[in-house]
Amino acid sequence: MIALFAAAAAGSVALSPPDFSSRLPPIVREAQITYVDRTGAVIGVRGGKYAPPVDLARLPAYVPAAFVSIEDRRFYEHSGFDPVRMARAVIKDLEKGSAREGASTITQQLARNLYLSNDKTLERKADELVISMKLEQAYSKKQILALYLSRNNFGSGAWGLEAAAQRYFNKPAARLTIREAAMLAAIMKSPTNYDPANFPDRNAERTRLVLQAMLETGAITQAQLDKALAETPKVWKDAPTASAQYFVDWLDGQTRAAVGAPKQDLVVETTLDLPAEIAAGEAIKAGTAKFAKQGVSQAALVSLDGSGRVRALVGGADYIKAPFNRAVDAHRQAGSAWKPFVYATAMEAGRTPDLVVVDEPVTINGWSPKNFEPEFMGSITLETALAHSVNTVAARLADEVGRNNVAAMAHRMGIVSQVNTDPAMALGTSLVTPLEMAQAYDTFANGGYRIQAYAIERIRTAGGQVLFQHKTELANQAMANPAEGEMQQMMRTVMARGTGTHANFPGHDLAGKTGTTTDYKDAWFCGYTGGITTVVWTGRDDAKPMLKIVGASAPSEIWRGYMMAAVKRLPNGPIPPGPPPPLPAVTTPVDAPAPATPPAQAVPPTPAP
Repeated sequence: MIALFAAAAAGSVALSPPDFSSRLPPIVREAQITYVDRTGAVIGVRGGKYAPPVDLARLPAYVPAAFVSIEDRRFYEHSGFDPVRMARAVIKDLEKGSAREGASTITQQLARNLYLSNDKTLERKADELVISMKLEQAYSKKQILALYLSRNNFGSGAWGLEAAAQRYFNKPAARLTIREAAMLAAIMKSPTNYDPANFPDRNAERTRLVLQAMLETGAITQAQLDKALAETPKVWKDAPTASAQYFVDWLDGQTRAAVGAPKQDLVVETTLDLPAEIAAGEAIKAGTAKFAKQGVSQAALVSLDGSGRVRALVGGADYIKAPFNRAVDAHRQAGSAWKPFVYATAMEAGRTPDLVVVDEPVTINGWSPKNFEPEFMGSITLETALAHSVNTVAARLADEVGRNNVAAMAHRMGIVSQVNTDPAMALGTSLVTPLEMAQAYDTFANGGYRIQAYAIERIRTAGGQVLFQHKTELANQAMANPAEGEMQQMMRTVMARGTGTHANFPGHDLAGKTGTTTDYKDAWFCGYTGGITTVVWTGRDDAKPMLKIVGASAPSEIWRGYMMAAVKRLPNGPIPPGPPPPLPAVTTPVDAPAPATPPAQAVPPTPAP
């Protein structure tokens, strides 16, 4: 039987020789960019479908043993193909009356993955045998096994062992348990039918076979088998880094602009906090599902620390279905979330939160704004007007202090899009992105300092050579006291007894503002505590109105769900009071002595990474 296989192989090769010379073609892998979060956890890879190459020396011995035990027990004995196994497969096929029994060695599978198709023809099989033998001559068994684990398809978009470990178990391959290693080896039977996320029962059945094979080959003991069978690993239904792909997509263009097309593997160290990012993604999924019947189909979230580091950025409810990044690319009306810029301008102009104004009908250049509630409140303070998001007061206030001044204030604080200056601008008719709204609200949150949101700390080669390092710029004071403190006071009131109460939770110093457009196409919540600023937008991609979704409903619930998790993860504390008001100018006589030392100036906070 063995002689028969050898003769058949030789005859097939003679009819259809491989299309390469005596030397193997080079194994080419496109240079990759690996993105990691602030702790070093991998959040995405761009530039090729394969994960970083497997280093067997870093893996527990039972991990590669799981694959050898179930796929090719005689791997360390044969020279590329296993005639004994092939003979057994033919006999079984003859008994069953069909060619279904597999007999490919790990080396043959690697040959097929590297150079050939999956066509089931004698010619392809002959080429596979020849390439397998050449691979065995060119590489050691360890190298072949490492290549095999690096190049295999593990289903659900995971190519390579490292990608599979991260995809299904949210951990590096070096930390796989025996049961988890067996679960990944089970996928090799069919990546489309045995992955543990989509087919847990099939995978579990196959995993038991893998564990039994590991026992029979001496890779594990009976005690280890029993323990593995009793284990129930957490399998991620969706990739744990799925929400981070919006973030990675956004950074990939920035990375290539900074260093050009990579000629070697690169690592990009980012500001992202993966657990916070996961919490953001979960909050968005829960919120959009809860309010789906009211027309909410999409949402975006951006969260910054006080110095502008992006800690979480989710651009939609489902990256796989809709990869368009609404957090950075969707320009939508800000609605009432814009009003703090109007009030900040008024505070700088000398108004105070306790100034009494009148909520009554108003007309400006032929335009008459309407409030959300049909009745008017009459005489109220500015603080109450902002807390209850009264449109008439905001419109009149912007007209009084100058809409050009409001636009300048918004730009000074971090808005980068064009701002219209018609009377309705006071109610948020300008188009902005969640990212720039977060950047602007961060100025309120950090004590009045304009920041530039950023997400790349450094770019280095896999060997450690630094190609790019973020340079921290001097903080630019955008607001000073008393205006900064007065805005804190009013936006705390929004949370305590205004439209933001649905977002409030105890134990933290919180401030913020709801935002709703008049046609219900956009709803926002923008809020912060000391050290964390988060903006949430909800709406629809087709720009159709939602069913009475306001800033106090879906976006507030998403914001609260995320922030309650974020404050446990990220550095935070009381909202900083901001710099002291500037000293009044003093005319000093010519012969008067100069002051010994200048007054101390406030320093903007820089939370720890």
